[in-house]
Amino acid sequence: QVQLVESGGGLVQAGGSLRLSCTGSGRPFSWYGMAWFRQAPGKEREFVAAISWSGGSTDYEDSVKGRFTISRDNGKNTVYLQMNSLLPEDTAVYYCAADRATWRVGVTTRAADFGSWGQGTQVTVSS
Repeated sequence: QVQLVESGGGLVQAGGSLRLSCTGSGRPFSWYGMAWFRQAPGKEREFVAAISWSGGSTDYEDSVKGRFTISRDNGKNTVYLQMNSLLPEDTAVYYCAADRATWRVGVTTRAADFGSWGQGTQVTVSS
């Protein structure tokens, strides 16, 4: 298991930017693909972005492509989500998650494939 702690959420106006961070501890962070999910009030948790254990592969949910960027620094045991051009519909609790598998080829976007989750960080975008 990897223990995950998110930070960087907050209140921002539409069009603004935020950078979320997620730091892992426990098992070697660099072994695992990572992802960000989000859950808005009254909605199911949805996939946002994923990155492979090496950082060589990424994937994004269609509505965030071109606005959000996922990256990782394995030396700092941290994965980031840079969010630009934020929209009110991006308002949600954002969770980072670590893959159940080690050294997966490529990325997965299925929540069931992630075994460790952070506590979440609130992002609120005002119009």
